Amino acid sequence: MKQTKIISVIAVICGCIAVSSTNAATIPAGTTLTASSVSQFSSRAAVGKTFEAKLAQDVSINGRVVLKAGNKVFGKVASSRYHSRRNDPLTVELISVSVNGRNVAVKTNRFQPGSPPVTGRQARYGHTAGTLLVNPGTLMQFQLLQPVTL
Repeated sequence: MKQTKIISVIAVICGCIAVSSTNAATIPAGTTLTASSVSQFSSRAAVGKTFEAKLAQDVSINGRVVLKAGNKVFGKVASSRYHSRRNDPLTVELISVSVNGRNVAVKTNRFQPGSPPVTGRQARYGHTAGTLLVNPGTLMQFQLLQPVTL
């Protein structure tokens, strides 16, 4: 009797693993993720500040959609002009994608949204004018640097 129960439990576990592995997908490195910002941030945001965006396009692997447009993605500011003595351009990168209610870590390249206006004198000395605002709805394109298994 105990042996039958143990075999039944093992069969159920194996079935669950088989079902979850058929739903798993790996998105290869180099895949482009196009995201639309949800929150506003600027070129004066602190490095490490996070922001929310949504996928603007489906991501398909071998004709099968693995990430749907509208899925939440989260990113962070990689460089900015937060410190007044630095003139780093605003760059952002994605850090996770929301899949079925859980966040999956991703590693992407850095994206530089827009650029603030530059005068001739500022360009000569490596300075820029004004603060760049990234408004909700701004499209950003990222490329995966590492494969992601969902």
